[in-house]
Amino acid sequence: MANITDPRPAIDAELQRIEEDCIHSGKAHFNAGIRWARYHYGLGIPSVVLSALAGLAFFKEYPEAAGVMSGVVAVLTSLITFLKPSERSVSHKNSGDQYLSLRNDARVFRGIKLPATPDEQTAIDGLDEFTKRRNELNQASAQFSQGDFERARKGIDAGEAAHRVDRSTL
Repeated sequence: MANITDPRPAIDAELQRIEEDCIHSGKAHFNAGIRWARYHYGLGIPSVVLSALAGLAFFKEYPEAAGVMSGVVAVLTSLITFLKPSERSVSHKNSGDQYLSLRNDARVFRGIKLPATPDEQTAIDGLDEFTKRRNELNQASAQFSQGDFERARKGIDAGEAAHRVDRSTL
């Protein structure tokens, strides 16, 4: 049976799509991680400071001030417990790392291994592995906000995700 077409150009194009998806998703996850880390510190630091001040106010016999500060601390602590900003920050950073790892692996396969694959089935199997990894990562990752994605797109369009070697060949 004759080989009708070599699938390598289509595989190359699909790998480029995977790389682009991973760049955008990875950067959006990093943006989300930074945003959630800010929430963590924005809620946590005032909670710690107000706790200390409430204790001082109580010992200095300012019970009304101590009560108000204790109430604010309770609200801040409840928000931290409910929202879990630290956990979300770490989760998004981990997803970003995994997307960038997938992008790097796809780029190396596309640029170095794909041209050297001995047969079409090996090339197809390689693409299948990257497609499977991307799909699993998409399903397992937390959702980032539209704002995180827009900041990612803007940064990527400004060249933030391009390596120096890539910029010099464009």
